[in-house]
Amino acid sequence: MRKKKKKPYGVAMFAGLGVLASVLTFQMYHEAEAKAPSIKMKSQKSHLERSIDVSGKSFVETVKIGAIGDILIHDTVYEDAFVNLGYDFKPMLSNVKEYLTEPDLLLANQETLLGGEEIGLSSYPSFNSPVEVGEALIDAGVDIVSNANNHSLDKSEKGVLASLKNMEATGLPYVGSYKDDADKQELRILNKNGINVSYLSYTYGTNGIPVPFGKDHLVNLIDREAMKAEIHRARTESDIVVMSIHWGNEYQRFPTSDQKELAQFLINEGVDIIFGHHPHVLQPMEWLMATDGRKALVVYSLGNFLSGQMWDYKDIGGLATVEITKTITPDGNKVILQNPDFLPTFVSSSRQSNYRVVPLQQAGKYGLAGAENKYNEIMHHMTQLIKE
Repeated sequence: MRKKKKKPYGVAMFAGLGVLASVLTFQMYHEAEAKAPSIKMKSQKSHLERSIDVSGKSFVETVKIGAIGDILIHDTVYEDAFVNLGYDFKPMLSNVKEYLTEPDLLLANQETLLGGEEIGLSSYPSFNSPVEVGEALIDAGVDIVSNANNHSLDKSEKGVLASLKNMEATGLPYVGSYKDDADKQELRILNKNGINVSYLSYTYGTNGIPVPFGKDHLVNLIDREAMKAEIHRARTESDIVVMSIHWGNEYQRFPTSDQKELAQFLINEGVDIIFGHHPHVLQPMEWLMATDGRKALVVYSLGNFLSGQMWDYKDIGGLATVEITKTITPDGNKVILQNPDFLPTFVSSSRQSNYRVVPLQQAGKYGLAGAENKYNEIMHHMTQLIKE
């Protein structure tokens, strides 16, 4: 598969047009551009498909949005990554890097803090991971991580602040857990080729660890009124609103009625795409219709993408993608979602070492018996609720 070339954050230049067409289209692009993004990206991937009609002063842009599941770094995983007095997680993602760099914007759920050795590495039940995890995610194509989850407060406020400091130093954008109120109020809006995408993130709880009084910015807890307000704010400043949410029951392969009801609420309020996390196993994708007539996509759970958990579907995750098409005409703008897709992955290991994330269809070469049948099973499981 062809790898995409990284492009700088900002306006993408038009190619293959004459000088006059370039000038006219450049002018139309800036007139149609929404508010500048709230955060700066290290780089952007290019998956642009553009149809331009200069005479009619209209054009169509298509970008691909993707997400992967839990980056859940158990001690067996970070011990396996230890090398030369540091940690290198890049080899663990090398077999799927070409797929992860395909979407224009890619979200990952960073389940564990990246507080580093400074505050002590640890595993279940109170996680803290090496900072080098963030470097590997960026290298593999991740553009932003959600960090509102049940482990957000595993190392108290100190852990949150250390993790966010390390993410910023690495150049890894985050959403769902914040340094202070000002950081929390700043919407995470990524722009790709004229399409503004807002990212939001919330969790059902923090494993019983209370949020310190007056410091709600440390982690976004599910609160319908707070979510509604932020969704509406994001809606006014972006074309697409993506919600990363920690919900559901661990190890349950289908969504609960509470998940379904909350998903419909979020979509009715203005969310376009929901990427679910927490069950540690895959739950299906589904189209939902909003009360305003929009078609929205929910992936109830993306499972584990990289973790030390094994068996019973806990070592199977994947990459979910959907195409966003924005049409700009003199009569107004229209944004639609189409072509949802899923690539199942498998975490291969040998006696809890040599961890590698590999495409599930190829996992037979890495020791998974019946990999082809498992691939077919998972594809059916993930797409059974999709109705175009």
